[in-house]
Amino acid sequence: MSGVVSIVGCGFVADLYMRSLQVMDGITVAGVYDKDASRLTQFCAHWNVPKVGSLDALLEQHPRNGVVLNLTNPSAHFEVNSACLAAGCHTYSEKPLAMTLEEAKVLHAQADAADLMLASAPCSVLGEAAQTLGHALRTGIAGTPRLVYAELDDGFVPQAAYKKWLSESGAPWPFEDEFRVGCTLEHAGYYLGWLISWFGSVRTVVAASAEVVPDKEGDGPFAPDVSVATLFFENGPVTRLTCSIVAPHDHQIRVVGDEGVLSCKAAWDNSAKVTFAKRMTVRRRLMESPLPKAVKLPQPTHPKVKRWGAAAMNFMLGPAEMLDALRAGRPSRLSNEFALHMTEVTLAIQNAGETTGAQPMTTRCDPMEPMPWAR
Repeated sequence: MSGVVSIVGCGFVADLYMRSLQVMDGITVAGVYDKDASRLTQFCAHWNVPKVGSLDALLEQHPRNGVVLNLTNPSAHFEVNSACLAAGCHTYSEKPLAMTLEEAKVLHAQADAADLMLASAPCSVLGEAAQTLGHALRTGIAGTPRLVYAELDDGFVPQAAYKKWLSESGAPWPFEDEFRVGCTLEHAGYYLGWLISWFGSVRTVVAASAEVVPDKEGDGPFAPDVSVATLFFENGPVTRLTCSIVAPHDHQIRVVGDEGVLSCKAAWDNSAKVTFAKRMTVRRRLMESPLPKAVKLPQPTHPKVKRWGAAAMNFMLGPAEMLDALRAGRPSRLSNEFALHMTEVTLAIQNAGETTGAQPMTTRCDPMEPMPWAR
C-alpha cells in the first residue's frame, strides 16, 4: 500500500490515526493544519510531521491523488468537508459527515459533481472482526439471519474521570463536545457500518432517544445520551441497535439465525473473536451451545494496532481503502452513498425523541464488496 494524506485537526482522535499510520507501510503525511497554533505545534513535534499555516495552504499543496482527513470537531465537519471538495480533494471525514441530513446531501452532491470520493468514519467495517462476521453470514453458517441485537453502551460516562483522558500528544478528551454531539452520532456508525455493509439499505427507522442524565459538565444544550432503534432493512433482518453513555459497558452484537447465533463482543477491536453457537435440543430443552465455536478467516488480514485506551482499531483502514481504490481505478468500498446513508440513519436515531415514530429513509446504498482476504 502507498499514498499520501493531509490532516485537518489535531485533537484527541488525530493521535489514534497517527498510531495507526505507524503500521501502514508507504502512507505518508503531506501536511497538517489546526486552527489552534499551539496544539498544531505540539502534535507535529510529537509525530514528526510537517505543519501548514492555513487550511487554504494545506489544500493547495495537497496531492490530488491523495486523501484529506478531516479530523476536526463535528460542528466544523460540513464547512471543512465542503472546502476540501471545493479544492478538488478526495475527503475522508471523521463521524458524523455533517450535523444535518440537508448538509450531508449537499456534500454528497458536491462530491458527485466533482467526481470525488467522500467517505465517513468509522472504518472498522473494513476490519477483521466485521469482515469475519460478514463472511459467516454469506456462507450461511447460522442459516438465514432473522434478528440482530447490537449494543453500543459505554458505561456511566458523566461520572468517569474524563478530565484525565489525554491523547498521546497531550490533547484532552473533548467532553463538552462529546456531550453536545451525543453518543449516537459518535458511536452508532460502528455497528451501522457493519450492518449496512452486509445488508444494504435501511428502509425504515423506528427509534426513540432521550437525555436521561441531566446537568452534565459544560455548556449545553446536550444531545440525547441514550437511543434505542429498530431498523427495517430492505434485504436483511430486523435489527435493534442501542447506544448510550449510561448503561453498563456492552459492545456486543448477536445475529440470530435459523441454525444458531453468531456473536462478537467488542465493536472497537479489529481482532475481536467471532463465534457461532449452534442451536440444539437437549432433553427437551431448546438452547444454544454453551461451547460456541470460533469463526476465523485465513491470515494475514490487515495491519493491526495494539490497544490504546478503549480501542484496538486501525483508524487508517478507511483512508488506505480510498488510496488503494484511487491507485487501482476502482470504486471505493467506502462509497459516497454509503457515507450519506449511514449519516441519514444515524441522524434519524439521534433526533427521534419521544414521538417521531416510523421514519422512511430517503437515501440508499448497496451492500459492500468484501475485502479480498474475506471472500
